[in-house]
Amino acid sequence: MLLGALTRNLSIFLLAGQSNMSGRGGNHNDTKNIVRWDGKIPPECASNKNILRLNANKTWVPAHEPLHKDIDVLKTCGIGPGMPFANEILSKVPTFGTIGLVPCAIGGTRIAMWGRGTVLNNRLVDRAKASLNGGGKIRALLWFQGESDTSDNDSKLYKGRLENFINNLRQDLNISNLPVIMVAICSADQGPYMNRIRSIQLNYNDTYVKTVDAMGSTFLKDQKHLDTKSQIQVGHKLAAAFLSSFDGLHPQY
Repeated sequence: MLLGALTRNLSIFLLAGQSNMSGRGGNHNDTKNIVRWDGKIPPECASNKNILRLNANKTWVPAHEPLHKDIDVLKTCGIGPGMPFANEILSKVPTFGTIGLVPCAIGGTRIAMWGRGTVLNNRLVDRAKASLNGGGKIRALLWFQGESDTSDNDSKLYKGRLENFINNLRQDLNISNLPVIMVAICSADQGPYMNRIRSIQLNYNDTYVKTVDAMGSTFLKDQKHLDTKSQIQVGHKLAAAFLSSFDGLHPQY
């Protein structure tokens, strides 16, 4: 592994879900209607020597936007919440140490595609375990998903599937109280069952699960994907939730 000295005491965060976790901030359609990222990196998303990412080859490298470029390879990736999350933690707690981000999100995925034994779940578990090879500790899963489950039938099944996903992941990683910080979805065009998903996310009953609300976000022209400004806001909300709820609890999990 590269950067061995930095990986020994890593605080590791898993990033999973669908496109708004993967990141589409700054994306636009060019004159040929091809989606491209504008390449603009705000200060909140800048690289930092104390932020690493586990690349597609499961090697620690310096983190930079787009964080999911070699993971969510079938889509054009842009700004997501991961880098502003990490930068905000280091801003609020300068002594926090080195952060390791493990991108795993894939655009357009339903939660059934993350169930135990699926390709996505197997890869999430594999990358999570690989992230520990150089030392460090998995501190939390950041989860931003649900837009693809806003049909009538899928939204009815979402609670059970979410519970199974979280419980199984904890078992597979042998971290019984793995903290999960999820984002309550808010995309403008998700139809009449979006609030059913939001209610499940906002009222999840688990001491080690916290939810931040993306409501009030602004979007790209597609009205599905958060723009850069809102991705930064979500990243900061995730950081605040971690620091307020879990940072003092890490000896217990």
